[in-house]
Amino acid sequence: MTRLLGISGALRKGSTNTMLVREAARLFAPDHFEMADLRLPLYDADLEAEGMPDAVIRLCDQIRAADAIVISTPEYNKAPPGVLKNALDWVSRVRPMATQGKPVAPISAAAGMAGGQRATSALYLMLIPFGVRMVTAPEVSVGNSSKKFDDAGRLTDEAAEKFLRQKMEALRAAI
Repeated sequence: MTRLLGISGALRKGSTNTMLVREAARLFAPDHFEMADLRLPLYDADLEAEGMPDAVIRLCDQIRAADAIVISTPEYNKAPPGVLKNALDWVSRVRPMATQGKPVAPISAAAGMAGGQRATSALYLMLIPFGVRMVTAPEVSVGNSSKKFDDAGRLTDEAAEKFLRQKMEALRAAI
């Protein structure tokens, strides 16, 4: 039984990054798929000292249970959004490290023509301390993303879907 965890770095209901994660899951075709909830409190060592928040424990449990993870990041001001960095900061505080050895496929969707390539590059750097097995190729960065999905959330860009399919095949092979 293959378990895939999807993480979208965007909280917005109509986020193209969430749509991209769901498309990645469709192409990966896991036996079980679930989306992580990044609505976590801001990291605060005082809050941590009071006890790890339940939402953080749930996220770490999801990561541990997953065979592979796909993370889609928007690009805000040339970087991944704070919500994604905050989630990673919380996850880094739970021992043993939930991410150790997990295959992870970073992808992105953004309004700009580059499709979030800078944010994806920054995400690679952010994931180094987590001991993940990064699936870097092919790169999937969907530019002008608001025009690349239909009303059902399906990717309409054939080239992007081809690269996403190849990336999900590489992610599956990394398990």
